Amino acid sequence: MATFGDIGVAAALNILSALGFLMAFALLRLQPINGRVYFTKWYLKGARSSRTHSGTFIHKFINLNPRSYLRFLEWIPAALKMSELELIEHAGLDSAVFLRIYLIGLKIFIPITILAFFILVPVNWTNSTLKNLTSIQYSNIDHLSISNVPTGSQRFWVHLVMAYVFTFWSCYVLLKEYKIVTAMRLQFLASVKRRPDQFTVLVRNVPPDPDESVSELVEHFFLDNHPDHYLTHQVVYNANKFTKLVNEREQMENWRDYYQLKYDRNPSKRPSIKTGFWGLYGRKVDAIDFYASKIDNLSKEEATELENTIKNPKYIIPAAFVSFRTRWGAAVCAQTQQTRNPTLWLTEWAPEPRDIYWKNLSISFISIAIRKLVVAVVFFFLTFFFMIPITFVQSLANIEGIEKVVPFLKPLIEVRVIKSFIQGFLPGIVLKIFLLLLPMILMLMSKFEGFVSLSALQRRSASKYYIFLLVNVFLGSIIAGTAFEQLNSFIHQSANEIPKTIGVSIPMKATFFISYIMVDGWAGIAGEILRLKPLIFYHFKNLFLVKTEKDREKAMHPESINFATSEPQIQLYFLLGLVYAAVTPFLLPFILVFFALAYLVFRHQIINVYYQKYETAAAFWPDVHSHIITALIISQLLLLGLLSTRHAATSTPLLIPLLVLTIWFHRFCKNRYEPAFVKYPLQEATMKDRLERDREPNLDLKAYLRDAYVHPAFKKGEDDDDKVAGDEGELETIWCPPSTSHAMGHQFPATSAAHHHRPYLMLSKNSDNTS
Repeated sequence: MATFGDIGVAAALNILSALGFLMAFALLRLQPINGRVYFTKWYLKGARSSRTHSGTFIHKFINLNPRSYLRFLEWIPAALKMSELELIEHAGLDSAVFLRIYLIGLKIFIPITILAFFILVPVNWTNSTLKNLTSIQYSNIDHLSISNVPTGSQRFWVHLVMAYVFTFWSCYVLLKEYKIVTAMRLQFLASVKRRPDQFTVLVRNVPPDPDESVSELVEHFFLDNHPDHYLTHQVVYNANKFTKLVNEREQMENWRDYYQLKYDRNPSKRPSIKTGFWGLYGRKVDAIDFYASKIDNLSKEEATELENTIKNPKYIIPAAFVSFRTRWGAAVCAQTQQTRNPTLWLTEWAPEPRDIYWKNLSISFISIAIRKLVVAVVFFFLTFFFMIPITFVQSLANIEGIEKVVPFLKPLIEVRVIKSFIQGFLPGIVLKIFLLLLPMILMLMSKFEGFVSLSALQRRSASKYYIFLLVNVFLGSIIAGTAFEQLNSFIHQSANEIPKTIGVSIPMKATFFISYIMVDGWAGIAGEILRLKPLIFYHFKNLFLVKTEKDREKAMHPESINFATSEPQIQLYFLLGLVYAAVTPFLLPFILVFFALAYLVFRHQIINVYYQKYETAAAFWPDVHSHIITALIISQLLLLGLLSTRHAATSTPLLIPLLVLTIWFHRFCKNRYEPAFVKYPLQEATMKDRLERDREPNLDLKAYLRDAYVHPAFKKGEDDDDKVAGDEGELETIWCPPSTSHAMGHQFPATSAAHHHRPYLMLSKNSDNTS
């Protein structure tokens, strides 16, 4: 069993690792060559550009200013300086509210830690129960846990009272935060600039009609049922094949630009390339002409595929993005049932255009139901069979078990430093490695389920990951680890004594979780700010693959907060802290270090590195609240089970009302605040519409919404072609979605589609039809 010394060695290793990462980051961020890695967001916003120096060539890569190295820790106050309002303006509400999760951890656990160490630790320490239990393996850390309190002792009343205090304090913080975040969300929605999703709903499961196309059906349905508010619509196409062609053409254009630049630098020699795989073999040809020919061929294929996608009924999905003249009209449509049959004409708020996962829009409604069933079964078996590696990880923490399996290693294992490393550091790092591939698998499963927005994919994957961590990392580690460590006791004890042994030994798994917290929550978080993987990849790409400035922007690989993995990991720490607060308080300071360090690191990353891909106005907050409530309930159930095994008959039943109160509190918060995260109040919509009419009475909303929900592949690479320079009254080339064109009575000219890779309409600038 891990002792104070083992934990001390592990803490020293992780502290040194964390400090090493932070020092390396503080120095690397000062080098001009690393600017695009550590200040990605500012480059993307145009507030920072590649530095030019009038000095020597080396100044472009290395900072030779000695004064700057004296201020290498200035990033810490800089990360804390920006106010929350400035942060919302700079990074969005999602990022600001995500940081509040770490603040909640500090708000909850700082008072709990103080109370636990001043009240519970003395109550647990001043006993000698474990010394009298010769059948149980324990360490000096366990003297601080509830396991050291004698069976049937009146001291369990202290744990009961503290459980109530911890729960009430946690609920108070959660209630206050729910109110604050709800107000922040409503304020953000009221003040945010006009966005297409405020006026648009996604309608799915449009019923087939042999006499009308999907576009005609949608138009007629909404003109009949929402005549005063319907504005326009955009049907959904299965453009996955067309998207591949567009991406391939862009890649060829990039290579052509590279060789053209190479030729411009040295006009005396035309660049050449071999036509075989990766240019390693085959006939040698002129590189510029080769890629120009490929681009021409792909452009023709694009034009053909585009026309086929638009005209072929099999590529038209029974779904559409329907836009309304007012936010009020969109809110009514999105939040009501459209027909008698609740499975037809299903409406929901359209995701923000940046938030749409276009590939899944082509999945039929019936297929989605089947896919969800398949994923549920697969996820169940994945969660169940992962107990095997978890059990293996737990075996690493048991020195006695290792020595029995490989007795010839006993002299080596008994060396103090190696023993401390194995018990205090190795289990956490091995578990971390096992969990590396899991988020990718869960995200693939969520995509297979058919969710149509990136935010929904993130939240769904996060829920799976949380369940997985709860079952395998927490419950699996306790059950498998306890059974493994106390196997000898189980074999030689009577059946009546086994529950007592489990009740004593479960708190002893705190040492394993302390090891995991230090590896994942200390060194792991410090490694996040170093960004070693993006740093290596960027310089590798910059050295070997970057051909143009566009390539250099791609090499930066702007990242955003990975909610699918970050939020469940945070919730695991909430779970560990709440469960062990009344059981083994020694774990709590390690939790506090994690929340404080993570808040500092992620605040810096959000300000300087992470780029917001989409904005949901903190729609994920109800999930965060529910996960913390789940942790509270699990902590109460575990304490109830522990006290029941310790013959605390008078105090144990009093935990049941606490369970009931916690569930009631969750239901109250769900009914009171959650509607603000799933519905849009009509009063707010009306006020926003009225204010906009007063400010912009001549707003051409139809022109604003015209191409908001056109598939990105239809718009790629055409930004410069959308406008034709000329005097007032001349013709202007305007992209017109197929559904809008149909409503206006126009047909798509085939020559236009073939030339521009997507349909256009030639309309007069002064024509009223452009609205």
